[in-house]
Amino acid sequence: MNARWGLWLLVAALALAFLLVGSGFDVNYVIPKRATRLAAMVVAGVCIALSSVVFQTLAGNRILTPAIMGYEAIYLLFQSLLVLLLGAHSLVLLGRHGNALLSVALMLSYSWLLHRWLLRDRQHSVYLLLLTGLVLTMVLTTFTQFIQLKTSPGEFSILQGLNYTSFNRARPDQVLYSALAVAAVGWLLWRRVRVLDLLALGREQSLSLGEDYGRAVRLYLTLIAVLVAVSTSLVGPTAFMGVFVANITYALAGSSRHRVTLPMSCAIAIGLFIVAQFLVEQWFNYNTTVSILVNLVCGSYFLALMVRRRGTP
Repeated sequence: MNARWGLWLLVAALALAFLLVGSGFDVNYVIPKRATRLAAMVVAGVCIALSSVVFQTLAGNRILTPAIMGYEAIYLLFQSLLVLLLGAHSLVLLGRHGNALLSVALMLSYSWLLHRWLLRDRQHSVYLLLLTGLVLTMVLTTFTQFIQLKTSPGEFSILQGLNYTSFNRARPDQVLYSALAVAAVGWLLWRRVRVLDLLALGREQSLSLGEDYGRAVRLYLTLIAVLVAVSTSLVGPTAFMGVFVANITYALAGSSRHRVTLPMSCAIAIGLFIVAQFLVEQWFNYNTTVSILVNLVCGSYFLALMVRRRGTP
């Protein structure tokens, strides 16, 4: 318990430092702008943490994230089609709210069709769902790259910007709506946190303990789709950051109970985003991106993990 509270105190200290360091205590412009970015980090961090931990519970695998299902690939494909059909002014024509709402609706529709197609029988093959999602991700990514080749250099630069996580594109009203949606999903997950502990035991054990496994899987996959859709439409793709967050959580928590891992994973994800954004602004002067720093940390962690396990008899 002390470790968990200490982690949240560290995140609070990082948030305070992000707001005040180098701000000149400008409460009219600098601090409000940073507060918006901080709120976007909190919302995105909670989305990534919750979706990754729950997804790994359903998949029974700690090296997978919801990115394998193709949600982010659908988002990038949609943005590429918009730029190809409407030109560089597509974001202006639709407006930020229109683009975000259409992106969320498209990703949720994709998720619903995928679940409806693959989970309609009594087998509820999660592994078939993962395999199909992986194949669709590759196909959608290839199609997106093909579309981007048809765009002009100026339009291509816009699409390249959408490939990276950015908290600068978040707006206060959009952050507020996203926070409300995430709060509703988080509340539902917390109410059913014991069901997640049962699902972690496996399908047969869950059924033997009286849990409707198929119904629970469909519900949690829907909630994961909502979290990923909200996060992606708010700050852009986050790649495989969830793998790092989830595994660090398991290592620090010392427990697989979701009542422990879910809050801790949220703190780790938020803290990682704050540190990365702080370095981008204060150290690198915007000469790099949050995505590059996060992927560098996550890649280094998994390389060290693989080397350590390889040397273990």
